[in-house]
Amino acid sequence: MKSVVFLGGGRIASALCAGLRLAGYRAPIIVHGRDRQKLRELERRHGVTAEPDLQRAVAQAGILIIAVRPASVASLLKGIGPIRRPLTAVSLAAGIPLKNLRAHLGPPVRWARAMPSPACRSGRGLTALTFGPNATQRFRTGVKSLFARVGPVLEVPESKFDAFTVTYSCSHGYHALAALAEAGEKVGLDRKTALAAAAHALADGIIAWREGGLSLEDLLHEAATPGGIAAAVMSAMDKRGYRQAVQAGLRAGIVRARANSKS
Repeated sequence: MKSVVFLGGGRIASALCAGLRLAGYRAPIIVHGRDRQKLRELERRHGVTAEPDLQRAVAQAGILIIAVRPASVASLLKGIGPIRRPLTAVSLAAGIPLKNLRAHLGPPVRWARAMPSPACRSGRGLTALTFGPNATQRFRTGVKSLFARVGPVLEVPESKFDAFTVTYSCSHGYHALAALAEAGEKVGLDRKTALAAAAHALADGIIAWREGGLSLEDLLHEAATPGGIAAAVMSAMDKRGYRQAVQAGLRAGIVRARANSKS
């Protein structure tokens, strides 16, 4: 049986391995990387096989997943060299377009891009996928079925991929949780209570929206009674530039992603 082979053993590879095993995925998983300690930890935790030799790792791949930093993609693909057999390759490198990947490893390699969330380790990930215009349905289905094991999958046009990447990141939730809990402490709560209150405000409220039948607009209207506390809080945050700050953050992320595309 051909294996899923990760080139790179960092955080996102670890999260995917954890999510796949949690979902009952029992096919072989091979990880190639430079950090022997990380590879041993992945072996211990997730039952993967560490393969220090790049060529041997690639030779065993049914699906090859590029899980290194964007700046390292070109040198990694150059090190692989030409591939003479059909192979499904999926890049997780933010900002690196399909045309760049195909320029390094063209046919018979079939490329897709994926942007999986680190939350996939718990089965609650969300993965965006994008394919080239000539991708067959069988190829699409094979890639989607792998990532669907760790959470919902969305197919996003490559022209929108950077915008999705900067919007969907769990970092928004963690950043907001940290900021809201810190603000709660400053107005008098202890750390534990502030975190509990902030986590409820963010996580439980959003789950209620996802699982309920009300629109976001209806819930905002329900929460922010005119003249009430929530309305005063949101109004003050908006006046201090809350929405503009979020938009500026996303624009900065897109600039970074476009810089990656030149790697």
